[in-house]
Amino acid sequence: MSDVHAAFEAAVLNSKNLAERPDNATLLKIYALYKQATTGDVADKKPGFSDMVGRAKWDAWNGLKGTSKDDAMQQYADLIGSLS
Repeated sequence: MSDVHAAFEAAVLNSKNLAERPDNATLLKIYALYKQATTGDVADKKPGFSDMVGRAKWDAWNGLKGTSKDDAMQQYADLIGSLS
């Protein structure tokens, strides 16, 4: 396993034990980076207007379109590290 993958896996575990809950914008960034790192580019249709949370998540994830999985893993690990 590469260093990036190991750092990502450690960050995923650390994300469950943050000292305080991040703000909503940071939570969306965490979600989007995780999805990009584990799934790749978003392929699902954008949720409808009545699903505001789903749309916010989709928009955040779609904003990372084209980011490689390794880059997303590194950014995720860096972000979680900055919050710990």
